[in-house]
Amino acid sequence: MTIPKFKIFKIEAYKPGRSNISKISNPIKLSANESALGVSPRVSKILKDKSLLISKYPDGKATNLRKEIAKKYKCNLDQIICGAGSDEIIQMICQLYLKPLDEVIVPQYSFLMYRIYAQIVGAKVVFSKEKNFRVSVDEIIKKVTKKTKLVFIANPNNPTGTYLSKRELIELRKKLNKNILLVLDDAYFEYMKNKDYKPSLDLFKNTNNVVVIRTFSKIYGLASLRVGWGHANKKIIRAMNLIRPPFNVNQIAQNAAIEALKDNSFINRSVKHNIFYANKIKKFLENWKIFSNEVTANFLLLSFDKCKYSANFVFNKLQSKGIILRSTEDGYNIKNKLRLTIGSKVKNEKFIKAITDIFNWLWKIF
Repeated sequence: MTIPKFKIFKIEAYKPGRSNISKISNPIKLSANESALGVSPRVSKILKDKSLLISKYPDGKATNLRKEIAKKYKCNLDQIICGAGSDEIIQMICQLYLKPLDEVIVPQYSFLMYRIYAQIVGAKVVFSKEKNFRVSVDEIIKKVTKKTKLVFIANPNNPTGTYLSKRELIELRKKLNKNILLVLDDAYFEYMKNKDYKPSLDLFKNTNNVVVIRTFSKIYGLASLRVGWGHANKKIIRAMNLIRPPFNVNQIAQNAAIEALKDNSFINRSVKHNIFYANKIKKFLENWKIFSNEVTANFLLLSFDKCKYSANFVFNKLQSKGIILRSTEDGYNIKNKLRLTIGSKVKNEKFIKAITDIFNWLWKIF
């Protein structure tokens, strides 16, 4: 039987963090930067609402959700587009702006979907070097050519946890050619409390050549429902809507996201929880010569360069105890590091106990 020919994509498929461990039921998953506190009680109530008509198509324009976003962040309704996760917003940007052999600049260590979606449409991905795992404005500018169409930056960055200051972001936009679209991913902005940091939307709300993307998958805990959104100039949003799939965000997801936006107390609790446990774990791990970035998001990039034992060794020992971290060798190509998601109180304490047990056992043996 003949199979019609299809395109051959020379790309490395996205590899998510592990969710399961063979022969271990209900492992502690600290590999995907998911919400430590789950979802807002307001969201839980929506999810139990039996009056939702799942037999009907959702609002294709996500009008009420966009209205709530516009209200919360004081922006114009017609400058907002919603997607099935921020991934879909990234995909639409690449479809809209890129043609084969166009160039896209992404930092050396950054969210993998930037490069994947760019490569799918035939663009060339150019990596800018980082300095001590920090995005460098100068290194990005060095990579700009006449073929450069997009620059992607997550701020704070995943998986490194580092960030660009307000001054650096403004400097980058000024130094880039005005015809280059700067895409700023604010996935973790709610966790950031550093004084020199400013959310991208606050800086570039009225800028024509910047798209800001955000997600409900992290602090809001709606990862499974797939909801994200983007903010840009009206003309860009209008063009993106032409290629946006119809009914791309389901109604349950829309309703849940609306309620999530209304619950400021849940966000405040989540931030407070994250700051407390991230700092506690960071300080604890330093006793074992495991060092990490400053607290900027709901994860830490753990370096084992000064530790007696390797990242892979500790990764496997933790898995034997039912705890999953994210290896940064797959996709990111960062050696001897692990990414740790800040979990619930119970999960964090179990992680601390597991590390203590592992290193005490090793100390006795060696």
